Amino acid sequence: MTIPRNTKLTVVGAGSVGTALAYAALIRGSAREVVLYDIATAKAEAEVLDLAHGTPFVGSSSITGGSDIGLTAGSDVVVITAGAKQEPGQTRLELAGVNVGIMSKMLPALIELSPHAVYILVTNPCDVLTAVAERITDLPPGRIFSSGTVLDSARLRWLVAEAAGVAPQSVHALIVGEHGDTEFPLWSAATIGQTPLPEWTDSSGALLFPRERLETLTHDVVHAAYKVIAGKGATNYAIGLSGARIVEAVLRDERAVLPVSSVLHGYRGIDGVALSVPSIVGAGGVQRVLDTPMDDREAEQLQHSAQTLADSIALFT
Repeated sequence: MTIPRNTKLTVVGAGSVGTALAYAALIRGSAREVVLYDIATAKAEAEVLDLAHGTPFVGSSSITGGSDIGLTAGSDVVVITAGAKQEPGQTRLELAGVNVGIMSKMLPALIELSPHAVYILVTNPCDVLTAVAERITDLPPGRIFSSGTVLDSARLRWLVAEAAGVAPQSVHALIVGEHGDTEFPLWSAATIGQTPLPEWTDSSGALLFPRERLETLTHDVVHAAYKVIAGKGATNYAIGLSGARIVEAVLRDERAVLPVSSVLHGYRGIDGVALSVPSIVGAGGVQRVLDTPMDDREAEQLQHSAQTLADSIALFT
């Protein structure tokens, strides 16, 4: 009989995103041990207790946590969700400044306790924070990256599936670039099953995805988070699920192709900027960044996204 390895996942931050991610990890059995850490003692302990009460209904995963950072020691994966939320009237750069400060204080302490862990950033702006985090740590390339556009790509797949009347799992489409306003879909490679998206027809034989509809879908994906935040104050369930999915790819060494955000070096002329492109994710984090085919328009959009992020990163390094 094979005894499963006692994998340990730490989620930093007991806010709406962190608790959703911990909950998703428990439900999905992403790791055998889940730790929820937050400096707010009462909040962390209450969330852990609430989650623990539900463990009789899940698999063999356990949940512990609190405000003692020592609880995170020996983690295999650390997901960081802690940080300030964007306030009304606050710019993305202002938010970045606050969260860079938080990350700079927190990350060295976490790495000291879990020097062999893979670190996944979910805190926004995740691309800027990933680039800064790599520069303030001695972690090998690929061991620290962000969730990038994994969620954005899921939003795109869901929207396309709803329009086509198929299962989201049958839609193969990715959002790449910045996790933000300059992100864009790789329409040139998007398919439903094996059918290129521009060739998909409805029951009457009419093309379902002309250029105008693709532009509408792009707009809906880019602005999806704003709509959710306007209605309920934060996005949490979907990012929790997507975060758990990335954790599983690492802990199970799946070598899954996911659009996570890591610092690129010599990628289509891009250096020192973290943005999302299809990457192989498995043991040790990002194992390989894939040189994905793009048409001329997409290649230009990638460069624009990279320059936007480079301008932001330059302010904090």
